[in-house]
Amino acid sequence: MEKAKVYFCKEVSPSKLVEMYKKLGKELPGKVAVKVHSGEQGNKNYLRPEFMKEMIEYVKGTVVECNTAYGERFGGERDLTEKHLKVIEEHGWNRYPFDLMDREGPDDELEIPNGKILKKDIVGKNLKNYDSMLIISHFKGHPAGGYGGALKQLSIGCASSAGKAQIHSAGVSTDIIDCWDVDNHNGFLESMADAASAVVNHFKGNMVFINVMANMSVDCDCCGVAEDPCMEDMGILISDDPIAIDQACIDLVVNSNDPGKEHFMERVNSRNGIHTIEAAAALGFGTREYELIEI
Repeated sequence: MEKAKVYFCKEVSPSKLVEMYKKLGKELPGKVAVKVHSGEQGNKNYLRPEFMKEMIEYVKGTVVECNTAYGERFGGERDLTEKHLKVIEEHGWNRYPFDLMDREGPDDELEIPNGKILKKDIVGKNLKNYDSMLIISHFKGHPAGGYGGALKQLSIGCASSAGKAQIHSAGVSTDIIDCWDVDNHNGFLESMADAASAVVNHFKGNMVFINVMANMSVDCDCCGVAEDPCMEDMGILISDDPIAIDQACIDLVVNSNDPGKEHFMERVNSRNGIHTIEAAAALGFGTREYELIEI
């Protein structure tokens, strides 16, 4: 597989999102879904809708999200549609066309013929209403996966509550209560890779990925109480390869002179986070080899 092109800009601004999208030169056809993280109630680090406004409007996109699986177990406010819609309104996402893709059942299933753990990905049923998808990911740490980027947005992000439970339990359960009691961490990471491949295959290449390296806490935007960022903002990356863009972000952190990188990478490594990238590359829907092109 040829090296993927990953464009990188050190400036973090709304206008740079659009500029880099134009530089990539890949137009998304038809009805465009813009996958974001709506941000857990109380979280301070998530990317605000104002930051993405120009990009959303440029692609004439519909912002999409799905409900979570943690709910009462971990004190979240986005597991049920009614609660999630309240957070969406409070965070300002309802200023744009917005689709909570699993607000009404039944969920949809995407086949994963070559999945290592999962043979199907359970997604919000409205995913099928879109012709292409722009994934805008806040690159940061994660309590379970080690880090969160494009692969997490593809997998956990596009999965319904039942789909998230299935991924977290490495295929054992679709119940949001039982899924947390399964002890198979590498299976969870490999399930994320399986689910990510299903969404990529569904859109048949009609996808673009943006990772924003800002507000880089070791905690995810799903944490109501998250650590403050431990690194300075590094920039924006864009690619049509979700594996390459996540690998590039990890490499930028490792090769930086920021003293906070030790804390950040401790979170990644203690959760074996790189294994998600390894498992995704083994499935062949992208590559870890890339050319970083600085703008």
